[in-house]
Amino acid sequence: MARRQKKEFVLKSVAVESTDEHGVEALAMQTNAGLIEARLHPASAGAAAVVWVGGSGGGLDGPAWGMYPRLAGQLAAQGIASLRLHYRKPNYLEDCVVDTLLGVQYLVRQRGYGAVALVGHSFGGAVVVSAGALSDEVVAVVAMSSQTYGTDLAPRVSPRPLLVLHGTADEILSDACSRNIYERAQEPKEILLYPGCRHGLDECRDQVDADVVRWLVKQLAAAARPAEQV
Repeated sequence: MARRQKKEFVLKSVAVESTDEHGVEALAMQTNAGLIEARLHPASAGAAAVVWVGGSGGGLDGPAWGMYPRLAGQLAAQGIASLRLHYRKPNYLEDCVVDTLLGVQYLVRQRGYGAVALVGHSFGGAVVVSAGALSDEVVAVVAMSSQTYGTDLAPRVSPRPLLVLHGTADEILSDACSRNIYERAQEPKEILLYPGCRHGLDECRDQVDADVVRWLVKQLAAAARPAEQV
């Protein structure tokens, strides 16, 4: 029986299909294995950037009634770019990790951004843990309401800082999942638990928004300092 060859995934082209009144670009990212849909909140060249990915169904908006576009707008006001990415094959872990890595590659190599952080929710928590551990261009990872399946690489996220957060009333995935990821991860790491908050983080939206933005700004600024000192 012939051995199956490992497929190489390549980002072939990226087209800006439209730009809205806030300057957000609708991107069609064509790979050799299908189309990735994304939204780019741009910043100046060399700026830090964040890649946001969804749960098992993918999507561009995230939990808590549109957290991703909401926080991407807040970060853009502070000079940080964001790429909201919809998977080619939602719920297929390896493919979704590849899509996330291609998003990072696009930001750094084609758009000229610097340090990149990853944020994922639910299934996407496992995606960003895996992608973060595999990419030298990723400097920080946030896993929200994460599952544990697909997080075997959690110890390898280090030395990148990892933030895991979870609602204690999560009806889909117990907060024990994030506590397990936190226990297996190496320093630097942080865990935030929100009493009474469910899987979609709606009940604690304002606090999660503030905590995630604070943490991302802090970690991206810290990652930029060594480059500035060279």
